[in-house]
Amino acid sequence: MKSVRIKLSKDAKEVYDYLNAKAELSKKERSLLKAINYKIELIKNNLSYGDVIAKKLIPDEYLEKYGATNLFRVELPDYWRMLYSVTEGESVVEIVAFVLDIIDHDKYNKKFGYKKR
Repeated sequence: MKSVRIKLSKDAKEVYDYLNAKAELSKKERSLLKAINYKIELIKNNLSYGDVIAKKLIPDEYLEKYGATNLFRVELPDYWRMLYSVTEGESVVEIVAFVLDIIDHDKYNKKFGYKKR
């Protein structure tokens, strides 16, 4: 059985570190951080956890920056989203779930071209 490694992009790591720094004093950040850590464990156990984003809807940014050929969306508290892609690892017995972004609802809508009503 292949092992699963979770890797955060630079952008996702910045958000994760920010939430980690603020979590002690802020209930909202603590809640988001706890949810992210929980969802990461779910992803490790089920690589297709979350909603599959259709290939034609994958933002160009993810295609160009990360070469993402698949994309999954995981919903977080307070309308935040975590987006990840699954790739082969560096060894033949490893799969990497690469977290591309952890973003709030407004940034998610903008990235996917959704308009406010």
